Amino acid sequence: MRHWPVILILCATLVCVVSGAQSAEIASLGKQIEDFSLKSHFGKEYALHDFVDRDVVVVAFLGAECPLAKLYGPRLAELARQMNAKRVAFLGIDSNQQDSLREIAAYALRHKIDFPILKDPANVVADRFGAVRTPEVFVLDRQRRVRYRGRIDDQYGFTNGVGFQRPAPLRNDLTEAINEILSEKAVSVPTTMVIGCIIGRARHANAQSEVTFSKHISRVLQAHCVECHRAGRIGPFKMTSYQDVVGWGEMIREVVDQGRMPPWHANPAYGHFVNDVRLSDEEKRLIHTWVQNGCPQGDPADLPATKDFVDGWAIGKPNQIVFMRDEPVDVPAEGVIDYYNFVVDPGWKEDKWIKAAEAKPGSPEAVHHILVFVQPPGQDSGGIAGGNLIAGYAPGMNPMLATDGSTATLVKAGSKLTFQLHYTPNGSPHRDRSYVGFAFVEPERVKLVARSASVVNRFFVIPAGSDNHEAIAEGTFEHDTLLTNMTPHMHTRGKSFRYEVTYPDGKSEILLDVPAYDFNWQTTYQLKEPKLLPKGAKLRCTAHWDNSENNLSNPDPKKAVTWGNQTWEEMMIGFYFEVFPKGRVPERSSGGRGGGGFDAEQVFKSLDANGDGKLTKDELPGRFAARFKLADANGDGVVTKEELAAFLKRLSRPESRRQKK
Repeated sequence: MRHWPVILILCATLVCVVSGAQSAEIASLGKQIEDFSLKSHFGKEYALHDFVDRDVVVVAFLGAECPLAKLYGPRLAELARQMNAKRVAFLGIDSNQQDSLREIAAYALRHKIDFPILKDPANVVADRFGAVRTPEVFVLDRQRRVRYRGRIDDQYGFTNGVGFQRPAPLRNDLTEAINEILSEKAVSVPTTMVIGCIIGRARHANAQSEVTFSKHISRVLQAHCVECHRAGRIGPFKMTSYQDVVGWGEMIREVVDQGRMPPWHANPAYGHFVNDVRLSDEEKRLIHTWVQNGCPQGDPADLPATKDFVDGWAIGKPNQIVFMRDEPVDVPAEGVIDYYNFVVDPGWKEDKWIKAAEAKPGSPEAVHHILVFVQPPGQDSGGIAGGNLIAGYAPGMNPMLATDGSTATLVKAGSKLTFQLHYTPNGSPHRDRSYVGFAFVEPERVKLVARSASVVNRFFVIPAGSDNHEAIAEGTFEHDTLLTNMTPHMHTRGKSFRYEVTYPDGKSEILLDVPAYDFNWQTTYQLKEPKLLPKGAKLRCTAHWDNSENNLSNPDPKKAVTWGNQTWEEMMIGFYFEVFPKGRVPERSSGGRGGGGFDAEQVFKSLDANGDGKLTKDELPGRFAARFKLADANGDGVVTKEELAAFLKRLSRPESRRQKK
C-alpha cells in the first residue's frame, strides 16, 4: 500500500507480517515429501530424486517481488555455495501466480543464485509442503523427511506491529538445522515463526461477486497505493493492473486488517490532517469481500480512467538543484548503514526567498529518508537539531514547502545546507547521489513567511532495560504563531510521541498523538487547517522510549542511551512549521528554536538516574560531561536543580549555541 513518510528499517521493504500457522508447522515435522518435478526458469526439468546423492536438501519458497525474499536471496546463494561441499543441495520454488518465468530469471540473476528456482504453477508443491510465506525454508534429511521448517535467521521481524532489523542475526536457524542434521543430531529448534509475503496461490474467483477489481478495488488502490506501487517507485510490486495485483490479494487484506498499510500512525481522536491515508471502513470491507471471493477481475470496461502521477518535480521546474556531494554513495546489498551527513555550500551570495523545496533520492530503492537543513551563516553545523529543516524525502512524502509564492522561507546569504541520508539495503547494491531542488520567488510577492522550528530535549539518559522512559521538551510562544505541520523524530527505541498545547487561559489541547511510533515511517503530519497558537501558549512534546529487550529493534538493551546522531543513539525532537505575516516575523525565542527551550525540572528528572536529587559527573550524557564544571557553579562536585536551571538558561542563549563546543 502507499508508503508515506519514512521510513525502515526496511521501511519500504518490510510490508510482510508474522505467520500464524504454527499448528501447520508442527504437523509438517517428520513428514516425508513425495517426489515431484517442476521446470526451472531456464526451462529445464528438475525432480527431487535428482538429488539422491545429497544428504540434505533445502527447499526454499521464494517470490520474485517479495522484499524479504530479495534481502535473503544473496544470503541463500552464498549459503548454498558454502554447503555444496557438505553434500547439501538447495532448491528454490516460486509458487506465486503473479511471478513470470522472466521475473524469476531476473531475480536469480540479480542475486547471483546458482541453484535452480522452479516454477510451481498450480501450487501443487507448495500445498504438499504446506508452505505459507516467502521466504520460507524446509530442510529435508536423506529420507526426505522434514526436519526443519521456518525462517532463515532472526535478523528481520515485527513486534507490536512495528518492523525491526537487527544489525546482524542472533541465530542462524537454517545453518544450525543443516549442521545438526549432517551431524546426525536432533534439530534443536525444529520450527520457527516465519515472516514474509503470503504465497500468491492460484484461486477460483467467484464470478457472481458483488465486488470486483475493475469496479471497486482498482479505485481504492489508485487513491491510496499506486503512487508508490508503480514502475520506478519504491513500492516492492506494482498495483497498476489486475495482473499486478491478483496474486497479492491475501497479503493486501492482511496488512490492511492489521493496520500496517497504508502507513499512518496518528491517533484518529486528535487532529485532522491533509495527508491522512487511512482507508475508510467501507474501503476495508471492499478489500475483504474481494479477497474472500477469490479476487475476481470483473468487466475491464468498469475500470477508472488512468490517474496521472507526478514523476518529475512536484514543485515544478526548480530554479536551482543542489546535490548532496560530487560523488555517489555506494549502498551495499545488506547490513545496517550509519547516517551520512553532508555539508554543502549552495553558493548563495545574497538572501533567498524559497517558495518551494523538494528533496529527491538518486536511488529510490535504497534511500530510507533525506532531511535537508539550512545552516545560517556563522552558526556551527548542528545537523538535525541545529539547523532549520527546509526539505525532506520519504516514500510517498509530499514536499514540505510548496506554495504559489505568497508564502516563502527566507534564507540568509552565506547559508549552507546539511543533507542527512539514511539508506536501507534491499538485497542489491545501489549507488545514490540525492539532491534537492529550490524554487525562488521575488521578495515583493511574499505575504507570509514560513520557517521550521522545533522543541528539543538533548538532556536525557534512557536507562538500560527501561521499557517506557519519558522525556519532555517544551517552550512558550512569545508571539501569535500559525502552526501548519508537525514531524516527531526519534530513533529505533522510539515508542510514542505527543504534541500538546496549553493556552494562556489554562485549557489544553492534544494536537498530535502517535501512540505507536515507527522509525520506519517518519511522517510529517500536515494540518488541514493551520492552528493559531496565541502568545503565551505553551507547546509540550512528550516522548517515550523502549530500551528493553522486548523492543527487537533495540541495538543494545543492556546499554544506557543518550542523545546522538546515529540510529543506535537517540533523539527527541518535535519539529513543526510556523507562519507569520511578512514584516512581523519575530526573532527566535529564548530557546532559539521557535517555541523551544529547556525545562530544567524535566531535564533534571531525566538525568538523575538514581533519584537522589543531585547530579554527579557520571550521570551526565557524554557530550555534556565535559561541561560539568560550568554547571557546578559552587564547585562542590554535584549539580543541583538550581545550578542546572541556571546552566540551561545560559546554554539557551543564541550566542552560547554559536560558540564551538
